[in-house]
Parts: sequence; structure tokens; C-alpha cells
Amino acid sequence: MQRAHIIALLEERFPLSLAEEWDQCGLQVGDENSDCQRVLVALDLDLQHLALLPEVDLVVTHHPLLFRPISRVCAATPLGRKLQALLEHDVALFSLHTPYDVAQGGLGEILAGYLGLTGTKPLLPRGGLVKLVVFVPVGYEERVANALFAAGAGKIGKYGHCSFRTKGTGTFLPEEGARPFLGQVGQEEHVEEIRLETIIPAERVARALKAMRAVHPYEEVAYDLYPLANNPTLHGLGRIGDLPERVSLSQVLQGFAQRLGVDGPRAVVGRWDQEIQRVAVCGGSGGDLVPQAIASGAELYITGEASYHRLKEAEEAGLTVALFGHAETEKPFVSHIAGLLRAECPKVEVMEG
Repeated sequence: MQRAHIIALLEERFPLSLAEEWDQCGLQVGDENSDCQRVLVALDLDLQHLALLPEVDLVVTHHPLLFRPISRVCAATPLGRKLQALLEHDVALFSLHTPYDVAQGGLGEILAGYLGLTGTKPLLPRGGLVKLVVFVPVGYEERVANALFAAGAGKIGKYGHCSFRTKGTGTFLPEEGARPFLGQVGQEEHVEEIRLETIIPAERVARALKAMRAVHPYEEVAYDLYPLANNPTLHGLGRIGDLPERVSLSQVLQGFAQRLGVDGPRAVVGRWDQEIQRVAVCGGSGGDLVPQAIASGAELYITGEASYHRLKEAEEAGLTVALFGHAETEKPFVSHIAGLLRAECPKVEVMEG
């Protein structure tokens, strides 16, 4: 198996187009068109991992190794040693970072699952939506629609296979050199067609168009794409949701700490003596989402770290904030990605670092 296959698998689940503008992610070091027998998954590439590199073909990290511009690569620095080892042993490094944080099925939903939240939605939505309109001859609309649905189109909230269809008449005149599915060259045709409309996440448009063209009977497919101003609901930073019932704050924090594998929160700002039900959560450095947590009606906001000013803002708004540590709230990345690769690439050895 090639490294490119594993990278494509990860990009399919966590599209790089969802990255925050300031982020650096994707393939950062090495050649993706090389064989891959062993993968190391880690939150960061640490110095302790360098001893493993002679036995590894690809490193998948959450945090990027190259985040800020560098002016030199020197083996006397930790970054230089890491880059030298990667290049010396022909190891590629791929970083997911914010696409993993943002994407549906990523960090936000894992942490919300640890809490047992229901009715979850992104705390700060990300990603765009596109309306696709395609014209299909009568009798082929189901075939085209099902191909689009399989490629990720037609999803609105908890409903799939969403589309709208109207019947009308399409006209065209095949010119010299054309090979029309219907009609003859040089003769104008009037054909009964279906106007098929559906919605697609922006990061799935290329995949959906490829699937559509593969099954559409026409030589030249007539379609339109419209960017939408609708608020996206699939992806976003953090999650907000409700517990099944009101429970004590201490019980929520104790249960979350147990799932996270830590002793407890590093700090709690707010009231301990309360029962809560509506909870917001964001892994890593989620302090800047305090305003969104307040606006969402959350009674508790769990994140990795936050500044003094954000904590003060939360306290004055009556929002309790629990800090569990940056790395601690992102650590689920390692076991999640490793498990995904083991399931999808059984012939590849996956190590967790």
C-alpha cells in the first residue's frame, strides 16, 4: 500500500478544506508516492519518537511539525533533529490538526460522546454548502440521484437523500462531432427532462460531480452550482448539547475525566454547587469560543485551556468553565486515528505514540 492511499483515506474523513485559515496541515515532509507498511500516530512528533523512525514509513500527527516559517534547519535544534531524522529515514509526515477538530466525526463529537450529550451541534459552524441543479432525461433521475447521495449529497440535519424534482422540456442541437445520447447531429431536439436539485457540503462537490458524470447518460451534462448562505450544520469547532437529565457538576466532571483518562480538571471557574444539563465542549485551546458557549445557553463549558480574560468573561456571564489541559483534551486523536487505520488498512502496522 502506498502512503498516498492512507493520506487520501484521512482526507476523505477530515477534508483539508475545513482547516482554519491560520493552520498548517496536510503532507509536510516526504514523498506520498512511496510504499507504506508501518504508520506511527501521535499527537506531536516528539524527540522520543525519533528512535522509531527507522521502522516507520509514515507519521500521522494532530499538531503540525512545521507551523511557523523557518529560516534554517539545524541539527542543533529539536526541530532540526526531527526534520533530519525524517529525511534521513525517508519517512513522510502528515498532519490533520484543525480539519480533525472541525469535521463531523472528529474531536468535537468524540468529546461530546464522552459526556453523553444529545442533540449536539457545532459550537462554531464551519464549512459551506452548495446547491447543485442538474438536468436528467426522464427515467434516469433515480440513478443520478443515488450516485449523488452516495457521494455525500442530499444531507440536511438528520435527513438524507434530500432532493427536489420538477419536470420540464430541455432543448439542444447536436453539432458536428457530437455523439448525442438522444437525437441526431444537426437536428434540434426537445426532450422531457427532470430538474434535480440537491445540497452538497462544499468539500464534497468535486466527489459528487465525478459520481454524477459517471452515471449521467448525456455526453455533456448540464448542471449549475450555487453557493448558499445557509448556516452549515455538519462541521464546526466544539459541540453544544444536553445531558439526558440534570446532574451535579461534580458528577459530570468526574465522568468526563474518567473517559479522558485523567484525574480531573486542572481548574474550574464558577460554581461547584449546581446541577447542569446543557454543556459545551471544545478540545485544545478553546478559550476564544467562550462567547459562543455563552450565546448557546451552556451552563458548563469544558475545554483545554483559556486566557484570564476569557475566564473572567465566562464568570461574569454565569458560565462555569472547566479546564482539562490542551494535550489532554486532544489525546483521543491518537487512539481514534489508529483504530480507523487498523480497520481500513489491515495490512498496515499501526503504532501509537
